[in-house]
Amino acid sequence: MEDYLQGCRAALQESQPLHVVLGNEACDLDSMVSALALAFFLAKTTEAEDVFVPVLNIKRSELPLRGDNVFLLQKFHIPESLLIFRDEIDLHALHQAGQLTLILVDHHVLPRSDADLEEAVAEVLDHRPIEQKRCPPCHVSVELVGSCTTLVTERILQGAPEILDRQTAALLHGTIILDCVNMDLQIGKATLKDKTYVEKLEALFPDLPERNDIFDSLQKAKFDVSGLTTEQMLRKDQKTIFKQGIRVAVSAIYMDLEAFLQRPSLIADLRAFCQTHIYDVLVAMTIFFNTHNEPVRQLAIYCPHAALRMTICDFLEHSHSPSLKLTLTPSPDPNLQAYIQGNTQVSRKKFLPLLQEALASYFDSTTSPSGQPETMDVSREQVDKELDRAGTSLIPGLSQDEEEPPLPPTPMNSLVDECPLDQGLPKLSAEAIFEKCSQISLSQSSTASLPKK
Repeated sequence: MEDYLQGCRAALQESQPLHVVLGNEACDLDSMVSALALAFFLAKTTEAEDVFVPVLNIKRSELPLRGDNVFLLQKFHIPESLLIFRDEIDLHALHQAGQLTLILVDHHVLPRSDADLEEAVAEVLDHRPIEQKRCPPCHVSVELVGSCTTLVTERILQGAPEILDRQTAALLHGTIILDCVNMDLQIGKATLKDKTYVEKLEALFPDLPERNDIFDSLQKAKFDVSGLTTEQMLRKDQKTIFKQGIRVAVSAIYMDLEAFLQRPSLIADLRAFCQTHIYDVLVAMTIFFNTHNEPVRQLAIYCPHAALRMTICDFLEHSHSPSLKLTLTPSPDPNLQAYIQGNTQVSRKKFLPLLQEALASYFDSTTSPSGQPETMDVSREQVDKELDRAGTSLIPGLSQDEEEPPLPPTPMNSLVDECPLDQGLPKLSAEAIFEKCSQISLSQSSTASLPKK
């Protein structure tokens, strides 16, 4: 794999047609490893002298935000310097020069900013439901499995198992295990195919890490925020909502609020973050387990606009559906209100609708002389620029990936070319996994407190 990636970087220095294997914009572990392994497979098995290059669909500076990606690369000795990131290759210029063929993996819908690249897409390999109206006019292969890396593993083992080395197998193996939550039957994300290909990899390479060990290590790395700047911590797991010109960032932060509030230059960092990304309100939802293995949730609401901040905080303090059971805690700045959240069952997914209601109450109570809601002092040009940067990830109301999809039907094999799939596997974010762990912890505590018969 290392020699192959070294050759990819060299290919970028030459003016020649490229087949780019592009992962999704989240660049989670599944997307990264799928792109690397699929490009490696295609390069090794294509008889023509085509050049296949994997591209990670984020800026190089954003890789530290994905701790599990960094951990797996380091553990299996893949130098980050050999990887190619989106800000290091001009796909639009290649396309205009007639030198680009795109292969999409772990996604099938290009963002608005890449719409002109759709005609360059030659193939799609994905594990989520097809959005037919926006799917590129090409061969699309979709199968509802827990991890897209499973489909890449299947393709390698069915097409050219001899090219698979331990290093690449370890990347595939660890990714499937993380994506499928260590093949936990209670969570139910792993399908029979995921299980089958994990076992095939383990049979081919018996010295692969134990499942529990690699899963625990990747989980720890995913939640690890040590070494990150305040901005990186806020962006690591962030959702955005907006309503009538007001934009709110809601960031999950996996540490104690007291420690977060004691970070050097915190208020200056929060102010700069909001100004740079044009946010009127920033909500930090800290989450961690205490020494008794009990979940602890806390809130910090930063907003320089006093009336808006007071309205949001008052609404959340008096909410009953559900009640957050908030208790004020000391804050280092008057523009920041901090709370301990007594109801730990209210996750970010449940919190976001409350925040929407709080914004609605602000507009109900605050109007200009013309009868229109007051807006923050942000220019239309600024907002337009930020929306362009956000692409399709920002929509009115809740962020798109906060919508809870239904459970999938029994997976079918070889779903190809615009199949009418309208359901998909449940998405498991870091927050979702934490919530599941919280539920298990609370259930165990309740069981332990019951009198023995």
